[in-house]
Amino acid sequence: MNTPRGVDAVIVGAGFAGLYMLHKLRGQGLSAVVFEKGDGVGGTWYWNRYPGARCDVESPYYSFSFDPELEQDWEWTERYPAQPELLRYLNHVADRYDLRRDIELDTTVTSANYDDGAGLWRVSSAGPRGAEETTARFCIMATGCLSTSRIPDFAGLDTYTGKVYHTGDWPHEGVDFTGKRVGVIGTGSSGIQSIPEIARQAEHLNVFQRTPNFSVPANNGPLDQKLWQDVKANYRKIREDAKHTPTGLPFPPGPDSALEAPPEDRQRVFDEHWTLGGFRLGQCFSDLAISKEANDTVAEYIRTKIDEIVQDPETARILKPYDHPVGTKRICVDTDYYDTYNRDNVSLIDVRKSPIQELTPDGLRTADKEYKLDAIVFATGFDAMTGALLGIDIRGRDGVSLREKWEAGPRAYLGLSVAGFPNLFTVTGPGSPSVLSNMITSIEQHVDWISDHIAYLDSNGLTSSEPVPEAEDEWVEHVNAVAEMTLFPQANSWYLGANVPGKPRVFMPYVGGVGAYRAKCDEVAARAYEGFVLA
Repeated sequence: MNTPRGVDAVIVGAGFAGLYMLHKLRGQGLSAVVFEKGDGVGGTWYWNRYPGARCDVESPYYSFSFDPELEQDWEWTERYPAQPELLRYLNHVADRYDLRRDIELDTTVTSANYDDGAGLWRVSSAGPRGAEETTARFCIMATGCLSTSRIPDFAGLDTYTGKVYHTGDWPHEGVDFTGKRVGVIGTGSSGIQSIPEIARQAEHLNVFQRTPNFSVPANNGPLDQKLWQDVKANYRKIREDAKHTPTGLPFPPGPDSALEAPPEDRQRVFDEHWTLGGFRLGQCFSDLAISKEANDTVAEYIRTKIDEIVQDPETARILKPYDHPVGTKRICVDTDYYDTYNRDNVSLIDVRKSPIQELTPDGLRTADKEYKLDAIVFATGFDAMTGALLGIDIRGRDGVSLREKWEAGPRAYLGLSVAGFPNLFTVTGPGSPSVLSNMITSIEQHVDWISDHIAYLDSNGLTSSEPVPEAEDEWVEHVNAVAEMTLFPQANSWYLGANVPGKPRVFMPYVGGVGAYRAKCDEVAARAYEGFVLA
């Protein structure tokens, strides 16, 4: 191992969070290095290159707000940005702010250990120059909430002779499914986005669905230029408004109750928001997230739409969700998803009724049939929120590992910091709004808070910061209490870690909303970082 080098901060990950964190710390005169395991910047949008990969937040709002000149100069082309456009944007940001000179690509962080005596983090990495150690006052995890893909441990996986892909780790050269018999396992967001695209190529596509999801149309297309010019003219107000809404988008939830609205008015509002497309439908009334009876009205509306679109009644029946309220799993935003099942070359297999038994050399066998497949696409999601963090051997005071600390589920103060791990920060970590919000709004808020906190330490001659266990415990209890006031715990979702066998069932994101969360973080800072031990 080479001689350790020293910097003020190590940042892990070169997506939206890592790039902005580097820019902010540099602006404070601090030295920093970013370690990125990919061979390019982009984070989520570097890895997720599957067919149809597209953001479910509209492009004018899924972008950095920290530099008014950047937001005026950049031109989006579509209402919902596709992966290639997002990757171009992030590369543009890296170049515009000369970030690449402090980013080390093809570099995997293997461990981060806090040295009590020195008051430093010792970060071990493996990259083009071999194994290295870097010491830093601060260690900042910008590893992303959805960055550790997982393939279920199916029997016979190692015997299958066809091609295997995961939507979260897609070949950069792309995949041609022309003339192929393809199976897609999973109908979450990446499955729902990729299935229509794969169906246009494949000779035949079998979709293996265990749990149907609610999906709404994106109504994507070229970005309306009049809207875009209006947004640019009012960007500063739009950005400020977004900081204080529940979702981090500049659209406050509808003020009226779905239950109190006359049926004809409720139908009209649903129709308007279905036509608007995207997340708007789930926000159009004030009680959809807290009242099962209210939620049932929008759930039945979407089921009726499935019946209208899908021609085969049995296929429509299998596609209709009944096991969770709308929005308690991340609602999917699609282009032609339900209509794809009207194609002659697409079959839907209900693997809740007939479970997958094993993979065979030639394909896949369920309880009642074997399917010959040339390629299998796993759209089976991620070890969300904690997977990337626990994939690194992180050890705090007295050598206690983060994995040990989180054995019964993640515990963090504000989703930003962990008791027993001084000067370790997590961007959009468990206990923050993160995946329940516009990620860029939440990322910028976290990066700004972390950089302000570091500046406070430096200006006051302080070297160490960590939460007190009591503050951490109170926040974890609050996160769970707020979740229990909503319908979210009624879903067996990846928000709870339910897609990972053996993972503790703890509701990880904060459902209180971006605005309320920001106010709490600001209050903590205004009270000289209440809840933290500063030394």
